[in-house]
Amino acid sequence: MDAAEVAAGLGGRLDRLTFTDRTADQVTALIIDSVTEWATTQGWRVYHRAPSVMRLPAPYSAQHSVVDVACARPAGPPVVVEVDRTDRQRTLDKLAAEAEAGRIAIWVRWGTGKFATPPPPVQLVTCTVTTRNGPPGSGRLHSHRPAFDRPPPQHSTAAIDGVEVPLIEG
Repeated sequence: MDAAEVAAGLGGRLDRLTFTDRTADQVTALIIDSVTEWATTQGWRVYHRAPSVMRLPAPYSAQHSVVDVACARPAGPPVVVEVDRTDRQRTLDKLAAEAEAGRIAIWVRWGTGKFATPPPPVQLVTCTVTTRNGPPGSGRLHSHRPAFDRPPPQHSTAAIDGVEVPLIEG
């Protein structure tokens, strides 16, 4: 299984993820849990906050950075996954270093907007969410429903060329 196939498999799993009115931290945790479940069903060993090949910047340069999820596979290179809602250069640098070390590097980006495609060999998997203001003082809340689970759009009953078009119930 090559990097694109691994990323596509994870993307398929995240496409089925459902949540409503979650905080940013809760969404990140849900996505990490989904990555973990997906990897476990593949028969892979999963490690959270595993040491990265990349070291932290000074004054902590004696310590390694961490990846959100690392997966040891019985066949094929290890897989590392970072989950972010922001576009951080440090994350991209870390994933590039992981890929250079022979790992399949996947960047799971979640949010509402367009996601910049990272340069190869880093793989991008996205989870597009909707966002709304929560109750006062609670911040923004995020939701995701699978594409196949979304309700159909509202249809108009407006007349077309003078002919009334009935509303068709789903």
